[in-house]
Amino acid sequence: MISTLAVQRSVARPRASRQTTVTVKATAGNWSPGSKAPAHLAGKNLPGNFGFDPLSLGAPEGALSYYQQAELQHCRWAMMGVAGILIPDVLTHAGVLNVPDWTQAGKIYIEKEGAYSFASLLMVQLFLHNFVELKRWEDIKKPGSQGEPGSFLGFEASFTSKDTGYPGGLFDPLNLSKGNLDDLKLKEIKNGGLAMVA
Repeated sequence: MISTLAVQRSVARPRASRQTTVTVKATAGNWSPGSKAPAHLAGKNLPGNFGFDPLSLGAPEGALSYYQQAELQHCRWAMMGVAGILIPDVLTHAGVLNVPDWTQAGKIYIEKEGAYSFASLLMVQLFLHNFVELKRWEDIKKPGSQGEPGSFLGFEASFTSKDTGYPGGLFDPLNLSKGNLDDLKLKEIKNGGLAMVA
């Protein structure tokens, strides 16, 4: 009898429902909530700009664009390194590939007959990296300059973008830059930062 009355009371008295709306306005994040971003970073539309420069390394004229491009390059190299370690390892364990562990790959290659010597590999890498880095430095100093006729051995048409660090054209075969490029830039910096920590 008591349980029947309790059920009847709870059914007989419907509760009034309230609806609450919360509006959140996102602002540019800051690495330390409540702190002010350094003056040289405040209001800058840079991918991943959370106002972090405690040593003011980007304050001198031209330093910020250089550090932005350096971070972008380090992110890209780190992501390629993580992919180069994980993909062969997973495929080897799955039985698709048969390659040595990445920690032993260089040693195994050098000891193999017919392998290029370390000195020749080093010289080729130094030459190629020097060439690419000088071209990148010129593009940092004068954005879009590497797309001008006669500036890149006849491959200038591949550099369709004036945005330093994002050449487009041949370097964007999936046409990802036609979509929300700012969102992709932020994702690249975040994933690259994670890869650098890995």
